[in-house]
Amino acid sequence: MLQNIGIPGLILVLVIALIIFGPSKLPELGRAVGSTLKEFKKSTRDLVSDDEPKQEQSKIKNEKSM
Repeated sequence: MLQNIGIPGLILVLVIALIIFGPSKLPELGRAVGSTLKEFKKSTRDLVSDDEPKQEQSKIKNEKSM
């Protein structure tokens, strides 16, 4: 969906956000979105790193059973 948005569409979204939230709330909103994305990326990295040892153990068990 967001792959088809171009520069004019992005500018339109930013102008609408500026009108709705106003210039004083926009930096605060940007910080909130940034921190949310940062926390999401951290959580997904933690989940992936937790799964890697389990996958390695299952590969070792499969190799031993063959």
